[in-house]
Amino acid sequence: MSNLPPLNTDTIWAILKDELDDATVNHLLWHYLGYRYDSSTGQWDNSQVAPEWQDEYPQPPDFIESRPATVKLTRSIPTENKRSLKEKLGFKGYNIGEFGPRQTRRATAANWLLSYLQQNSTTID
Repeated sequence: MSNLPPLNTDTIWAILKDELDDATVNHLLWHYLGYRYDSSTGQWDNSQVAPEWQDEYPQPPDFIESRPATVKLTRSIPTENKRSLKEKLGFKGYNIGEFGPRQTRRATAANWLLSYLQQNSTTID
């Protein structure tokens, strides 16, 4: 997917508000984890992916469908960034009855991407 939205707080909110489809959320995660799709070979290149992801997931996982992949994603967020959705964006969470595993996994994806943004950018817009 070559037309990914920019990694900024608007995109993070779009994930949380379910304004981006699951495929786009996955592609954002894959991109920032280092997975690249080579259309000439029809294969995923994981040479830029950290070894701890390469070993367990040589092909990019579907984070919305896979609890184990999402647990690994959660564990890879530095402790100081675990509450970033609340502290940086003011996200109050979902209301009881409005969320299930899919929303929880999307929130994890949003938190991981926000953490990535914080670690690799001088400002959060």
